[in-house]
Amino acid sequence: MVDTDSIVFGAAGFIGRSLVAELLRDGHTVTAAVRAGSQERLRTWLTGQGVDQGELTIVDTDIAESDLALRSTIGGVRDVYNAAALMKFGLEPDAARRVNVTGALNVLTWASRQPELRRVVHITAYRATVEGGLERDYRNGAYGASKLEADAALRELAAAQRIPLTIANPSSVLGPGQYFGLAEVVDNLWNGKLPALPGRSDTFIPVVDVDYVARFLVGLPTLPDTVGRAYTLLDPATPDLPDLIRLIADHLHVPAPRFSVPVSLLRALPRALTKADPETLMFIASDRYDTTAADDVARRLGIAHPPVGELLRGWTDGIVATRYGAAPESAAGFSNGTWVSGDTSTPKYVLLHGLPIDSDGWNDVVSRLDAPVLAADLPGVGRSAARPDSMVDWLDELLATVRTRPVLVAHSLGTEPAVRYALRHPDRISRLVLISPAFLQSRASWLTRSRIIAEVMKRLPVAKLAEQLGVPNSPAIESAAANLRRPGVARRTVAALAAASAPKNRTALAAELAQLRVPFEIIAGSDDPVTTPTTYPVTIIEGTGHYPQLTHPEIVAGLLIGGGSRTAPSEGAATTVG
Repeated sequence: MVDTDSIVFGAAGFIGRSLVAELLRDGHTVTAAVRAGSQERLRTWLTGQGVDQGELTIVDTDIAESDLALRSTIGGVRDVYNAAALMKFGLEPDAARRVNVTGALNVLTWASRQPELRRVVHITAYRATVEGGLERDYRNGAYGASKLEADAALRELAAAQRIPLTIANPSSVLGPGQYFGLAEVVDNLWNGKLPALPGRSDTFIPVVDVDYVARFLVGLPTLPDTVGRAYTLLDPATPDLPDLIRLIADHLHVPAPRFSVPVSLLRALPRALTKADPETLMFIASDRYDTTAADDVARRLGIAHPPVGELLRGWTDGIVATRYGAAPESAAGFSNGTWVSGDTSTPKYVLLHGLPIDSDGWNDVVSRLDAPVLAADLPGVGRSAARPDSMVDWLDELLATVRTRPVLVAHSLGTEPAVRYALRHPDRISRLVLISPAFLQSRASWLTRSRIIAEVMKRLPVAKLAEQLGVPNSPAIESAAANLRRPGVARRTVAALAAASAPKNRTALAAELAQLRVPFEIIAGSDDPVTTPTTYPVTIIEGTGHYPQLTHPEIVAGLLIGGGSRTAPSEGAATTVG
């Protein structure tokens, strides 16, 4: 017997997991009912959110089965939440009905047998509240049709058996890990694949914050007068679609589409041309929604929408950080067009990458360091926007909020702004570490790397890029390749490599290095050594080339943690490690 006051079906889904977290934070005992194989995924996510799971029980379920396939007897249930659904376009009718209709009715029937039942909260589609908002014909889209059929069937069953049912109709719910619907538009915008917007100038695709939705759902059963009601959950401050996309484009520093394509034309065009499932066009509309009832409930519960601009920008950062769900979630994001991750106020280490990789190339080193880190993509490459000023001016701006005296670590091209920043602000950093400083290495190897980048512009496979760079294939290489395929990035990368390898620039940087008044050290791989004569000793990492942070991250991290200082010329001795 499992004793619980709340049960959430579909608990491992995007809304369901946030609902479970909010219930636990609110002091409830919770049973999370998930599809087989999803238990660990839910626990991992809750752990990452810092949620105490002491009052949580997780059980497997299949809501399409009449008994919900629950192997445990669950008692004490007051509140039943159904967040389980097949949310996908292009579904087969039988598959959509099995979960979205039969499954929803099974949950309601099961709930009606709970002796202490207080409320059933069913979560469904916001377009179901608009006449004609969803097609009732399964031939025109099984997702929408199943949602409409379920809505009517649930209301009828609840009325006939006097089941205390409340329906929540959230719009596009935004938060970390949401990659449905509007997320595809944003991903296409980021990758230069959105030449025009669907719809008209007044097209309205409303959004709502996932945490707002979770708090609203948790609060519904506490208000007796919400029984038998349906609530449309959206932020009325959501901009019309063209303005919404312009807001996001400004945040990403990419051009926004200048043209719109009417839905009527999109319906007439072949799917092979539009690349869009016809069912998605039902959500491209100019309808407005009455949120008066939901706004009143929110006021009584003491909750409010976050600023919609902040919500959109933070969610967009998540789409970019995860490459539209291909990589793990992270806290990285844009700041004035620069892609930044880590601690922007009290880092012990500041990490600048080289090319063609981006700041993700430091991830294996960061996981081994002993203190906070700040990392960023260089301007114009990786994910950061191009800038008209110099890289050292950019670094000035990046470190303006830093209150510590960090160790400044730079690789390859990143050593250029690092040396010049150290020369300009010797009091702002405690130490400078130069890894594979390109201006002290063979110029020919730089030109070789330029050709590799040029090949990437021709869609060089990721594995081949890793092979050419002499590093293992990894998420860092996948991130670099994804960035290089965005419009303009490969071209700017090649230009940056060419400028950095110019003899005049290399000579100037070598001279500036000799003028430094801060402790510094040089690290290089044995297969890509320092070739410019220098009186400063170099730490050689045996068996690697230009990217030791990718091939030997544990050694690089150890050198950063325990490194010494070399501020005066010596006899140029080299220390070999690894």
